[in-house]
Amino acid sequence: MIKLATPFDRAFRPLEAAVTEGRIPGGVLGIVDKNGERIIKATGCAQLVPTVRPMHVETWFDLASLTKVIFTTPRILALAEEGVIDLDAPLISVLPDLRQYDAEAWERKVTFRQCLGHQTPFPAVEPIYTYGRDPELLRAFILQREWLKREPVYSDINFILLGFALERLTGRTIRDMDPGLGFAWSAEPDGAAATEDCTWRHRVLSGEVHDDNCSALQGAGHAGLFGTAASILDFAGGLLDGGGASERSIALMRTPLSATRTHGWERPYEGWSGGALCGPATIGHTGFTGTGLWIDFDKGRAWTLLTNRIHPTRHFDSGIASLRQAVGDLVNGA
Repeated sequence: MIKLATPFDRAFRPLEAAVTEGRIPGGVLGIVDKNGERIIKATGCAQLVPTVRPMHVETWFDLASLTKVIFTTPRILALAEEGVIDLDAPLISVLPDLRQYDAEAWERKVTFRQCLGHQTPFPAVEPIYTYGRDPELLRAFILQREWLKREPVYSDINFILLGFALERLTGRTIRDMDPGLGFAWSAEPDGAAATEDCTWRHRVLSGEVHDDNCSALQGAGHAGLFGTAASILDFAGGLLDGGGASERSIALMRTPLSATRTHGWERPYEGWSGGALCGPATIGHTGFTGTGLWIDFDKGRAWTLLTNRIHPTRHFDSGIASLRQAVGDLVNGA
């Protein structure tokens, strides 16, 4: 434990400062190494309104886009390894009804690998939930919509479609699938970190998914997973020691597809969330609710920073970007 204690103590200080300064209500930091040694510590509050609850190391978090790398990416890569799908095949090999009324539509040429690496022309964000709350109708809408073609950016649509592919192949909705050991699709409200006082659901969300589109779809491949710091470190430890995924899948998670992305994950670049001191063998990802996970394969170390930075509102500068970078630099010995 001594080996991890020093970087952990250093890295925890910016989180404590962010809470003391009122920039975020609370958070949990955890570090694990490839030998399974770990430290987890909590600070601040899990909820401020309408009641106050303290943060605990066992607090459940809405992991938001960490769903992409903890749930969806490993399952897509496993299916590719099994020969069920070809990563370089278009999505229509599983979703033949994608833009089915236009055989020449660009959406019909998008591949699984392009979606994993966010190399498609889909928009960065789309308020799908504003078109209704019928999950089947929204699925049809997403599949048949003529999307405006743009320069490739990070887009939830990529992983929503990958989620549709998982649903089609398994015959089950995302929420009917096993989320993985230590994870769930919801949490007990009193044991979860509260997120936003939602303007269209008219309540403070705690234990139910924050992401508007995921809520309306009643489960999707881009968001919706809940977990604790311990469950995230278990997942990361499985990638570090090779027990959590196949050698081929882990290699693809580390294989660059662009200057900033691998299959599903981000890789270090100037200004990225993991800080300036991450080695080239690091992958990471963040979630809108204030979550994040980074894994350094060279150092055999992973860390997760979980906050409720959007509680009670997203319309506030919490400083989460600089907090993530400061924590990463201190974990890596700044």
